[in-house]
Amino acid sequence: MARLADADLIELYRRMVLLRVFDERALVYHRQGRIGTYAIAWNHEAIQAGATFALGDEDWIFPSYRESPIGLVRGMPPATILQWWRGHPSGWWNPLDWRVASISVPVGTHVPHAAGLAWGKKLKGEPGVAMAFFGDGATSEGAFHEGANFAAVMGAPLVLVCNNNGWAISTPISAQTRAETLADKAKGYGMPGVRVDGLDVLAVFEAAREAVERARQGGGPSLIEAVHYRAAPHGTADDPRAYVDLERVEAERRSECVGRFESELRGRGLLDDELVAQLRRDAEDAMRAGIAEAEAEPPADPRLVFEHAYANPPAQIAALMRQEARSG
Repeated sequence: MARLADADLIELYRRMVLLRVFDERALVYHRQGRIGTYAIAWNHEAIQAGATFALGDEDWIFPSYRESPIGLVRGMPPATILQWWRGHPSGWWNPLDWRVASISVPVGTHVPHAAGLAWGKKLKGEPGVAMAFFGDGATSEGAFHEGANFAAVMGAPLVLVCNNNGWAISTPISAQTRAETLADKAKGYGMPGVRVDGLDVLAVFEAAREAVERARQGGGPSLIEAVHYRAAPHGTADDPRAYVDLERVEAERRSECVGRFESELRGRGLLDDELVAQLRRDAEDAMRAGIAEAEAEPPADPRLVFEHAYANPPAQIAALMRQEARSG
């Protein structure tokens, strides 16, 4: 905490609350049928807010589906992210506007993209670090290995943040690897690897700060393994009761990361009931406005599904597009 001013600590807490409220409200909106299937990020806020707090404005974020709301830390409107979950074209932003890449649903495929952007920055002599987020399951994918190895060989300014919550949907980490830790995988690529408590936002920030500084100074990529236990379902289509230890889930929920950081800041006299309530109200107001803005958008033209997919559409698709054009 000594590395951060009091105002920074409060801002870090504000971002965690904003991410938490987004997740809570998104789950409600899904149950109301107002957004589609949603990947729950509850209790991952310490990783998302802590790691990105070490970045500068010129740095890039490459999220997986678990980090869908991470653009909020850059000021992205909640409506934009909600529209992404609604499958509306207005939910696809220009990455250059926010330096946040498109959300990656395929597991691990964005790691080479992040490595490529980081390498490009190095080749052009431009400032900027790329930070890629992924789950423990991604470390079992070829794209992760290719991206990590490429970044290490090229000395690319890349920070790899592994959210190890113990589960790749229903596959436990013990069924994925015989490595003692996922951070140990960094050794095979010749890069530093560190393991931190994924519920300690300051530990995550400190690890990210060191990795970002190393990358800026030409030290190449690093791997951060943020360890915790998934205390919510994988997503809204998942029933984890079939495979998790429910008693452990309840125990983990009692030590969730937002309340843990709040207790630390209260102990330092930086937070009181009034400020805590105000920050939550602000986040809830932003979400209410976001869903209202998202739902005010007119329905998307269904022809967009095909418009940029084919130079010469197959006959059946072309017929559907003509039919839509006539009805529209």
